[in-house]
Amino acid sequence: MSAVAYEISHQWEEPTELVALLEKVRDNQPEANIRKIRYAYYLAEKSHSGQVRNSGEPYITHPLAVTSILVDLKMDDDTLVAALLHDVVEDCGVVGEAIEEKFGADVRNLVEGVTKLKFKAPQDASAKQRAAVETTRAAESLRKMLLAMANDFRVIIIKLADRLHNMQTLEGLSAEKRTRIARETLDVFAPLAARLGIWEIKWQLEDLAFKHLHPKEFQQVSEMVSKPRRERETEINQAILALKERLEQRGIFGVEIKGRAKHLYSIFNKMVKQGLNFADIHDLLAMRVIVPETQDCYIVLGVVHDLWLPIRGLFFDYIATPKTNGYQSIHTKVIGPNGHSLEVQIRTREMHQVAEYGVAAHWTYKEGRAALDETSRLTQLRQQLFDWSTDARTSSDFLRSLSTDLFSEQVFVFTPKGDVLDLPKNSTPVDFAFRVHTQLGLTTVGARVNGVMVPLSTRLQNGDVVELVTRSNAQPSLDWLEFIQSSHARNKLRAHFRKGNKGEDAQRGRDALEREFKSLRLDPKDFLGEEKLNTIANQVEGCENGVDVLAKVGSGLATVHSIVSKLRGIVQPLPSDDRIRTTRTKEGKLTLSSDGVDNVMVRRAKCCDPIPGDEVVGYVTRGRGIMIHRKVCPNAMRYQVAEQERLIRLDFPGDGGLYAVMLKIISVNRQGLLMDISTIFGESHVNVSAARIRTMPNHTAEIEVTIDVRDTSHLQSVMTKIGNFSDVISILRMFGRSAAK
Repeated sequence: MSAVAYEISHQWEEPTELVALLEKVRDNQPEANIRKIRYAYYLAEKSHSGQVRNSGEPYITHPLAVTSILVDLKMDDDTLVAALLHDVVEDCGVVGEAIEEKFGADVRNLVEGVTKLKFKAPQDASAKQRAAVETTRAAESLRKMLLAMANDFRVIIIKLADRLHNMQTLEGLSAEKRTRIARETLDVFAPLAARLGIWEIKWQLEDLAFKHLHPKEFQQVSEMVSKPRRERETEINQAILALKERLEQRGIFGVEIKGRAKHLYSIFNKMVKQGLNFADIHDLLAMRVIVPETQDCYIVLGVVHDLWLPIRGLFFDYIATPKTNGYQSIHTKVIGPNGHSLEVQIRTREMHQVAEYGVAAHWTYKEGRAALDETSRLTQLRQQLFDWSTDARTSSDFLRSLSTDLFSEQVFVFTPKGDVLDLPKNSTPVDFAFRVHTQLGLTTVGARVNGVMVPLSTRLQNGDVVELVTRSNAQPSLDWLEFIQSSHARNKLRAHFRKGNKGEDAQRGRDALEREFKSLRLDPKDFLGEEKLNTIANQVEGCENGVDVLAKVGSGLATVHSIVSKLRGIVQPLPSDDRIRTTRTKEGKLTLSSDGVDNVMVRRAKCCDPIPGDEVVGYVTRGRGIMIHRKVCPNAMRYQVAEQERLIRLDFPGDGGLYAVMLKIISVNRQGLLMDISTIFGESHVNVSAARIRTMPNHTAEIEVTIDVRDTSHLQSVMTKIGNFSDVISILRMFGRSAAK
């Protein structure tokens, strides 16, 4: 950027808060472009002019505070500029092009990456509907941000700083909003900071969320911690002096040793999870030892174990086996002074930077431009972010995937080549296989763990070396759904099984179309070629290719006649005297409506439950009026061969009435599944008249449900919404009491 681009009016006075910020920038980053950062503040102040926060403070105080947090993290110029401007698109109507013109494409992408999506609930929406819209907005904004983060990790670092300052200033909001934001912080942003290794922000977010979600417990833990603090500090000081003296005796100098207090939420969590009283928690303080070189870490470890008795099973070497977020340190727990357990962490200064600031510590300066140090671990994380953001198809699926894969406890295992992969706790070789590659997961037939053949349901442990046995023609099993842990593996399996069901639907659709062409005395081969089917795909909603078209017909979501008309390249409405329409009487019964035809009762066949919009035929019964069948109904097809003279062509248009339809839903069995599906029925204004659920041995559930719908469009909308759930493997419209095959 040219210097002219950063010219500021001479009448503008630089506020003291900005002076202090720029001074801190100079101290931390001597090469920073101060003129550029000052101009960004100037634009932000102008854009937010007249806006105030809920606390009554000028709005500009917020982006200034967020930027100050990022200065402490030693972030680069573009990140600081984006932080100052991070709300101008969302709140001030500034367009991305204007930001790019002044500061470049990187700054624009960062600002747009943290900008929340806007979803508006209808004015007459209920409180439940408004809450659902807010959940969708939050989930989709987070999905958008993770995708932006996969391209540039600075997006999430800005967002974490933004959330930290918002949490520090929650008091101006209503109790309901404080609770919602605090819950989202604890469930999403604190775990995300931990996943990226930014512990300095993670623990602050947790303690602030704890304060607003559990104010009574927060106060109690705060008081309990403050009372014996002096005793614990005396004890840790004694331990520090003892260790320093022993290290100096060994000729080890230049070591920094300090105490580290446990955070309030960490203490509260330990009390709740382990059922402990506060008096039973002895490791409220830990010791951190920072040394110059990696080899010094192991020398210090030997001295620590020589000085105090180590506790078996509580030693972890994250230097030899780093966590996937780059964290490295040695953790050991010993019986310290006065017989209390004491946690000791040992690391180098470089490791300490990564431990405190995580992915932010990987930011370096190259040719005056910030660039991320692409370690293999960060590359893995980048790919995971793409997977998490694109696997799930609905907002609720996406949030469930995050909680399962991104924020759960983890297990670290090795590939045969020595690469480390992190998986959700209790993961199996199948989870491992899908994490490496989808095709590997689909063709896995066995696994060796630490050189020994094991069942695919084996739970992996930290440090396991996993080797997969595959076969090119192998197929996955539905039984895997019973034991796999990761949402990523579950989503890939679901997609595979849905594809299999799609093939069956497509074959059923092809058979129906072939019969229709033959009844018209046309050769199906002239119309059902791949090229012709692909040509009409864009004319059928939700179809991308010919197979999709056939599957739509086979599943009852597209009529045979409409597809035949498209394939013939013409629309051929039958003459009015060749097709009889149905109407509904005042009593709600169906009758024929046509010149010269009166008072003939019409019934829906129970074998196929036709509804308005279906391609139907009428079968003239003996003494029971006319029975309406769907054209794809097996009985109607039999009549076409054996009693064709008794079939008449009918129209079955929508009349505002409701018609019962039976569906079969096959899904992964999980808690809350029926509630989620019922919510969709409620939001779609669909009445459920009957339901039956059966759990299967392979950890799936089979739900048969009868619903009332207006027509095929209404039915398709409901089936699409349910089919979009990640746990749903298939959804079929049934022929009476048997699923459509």
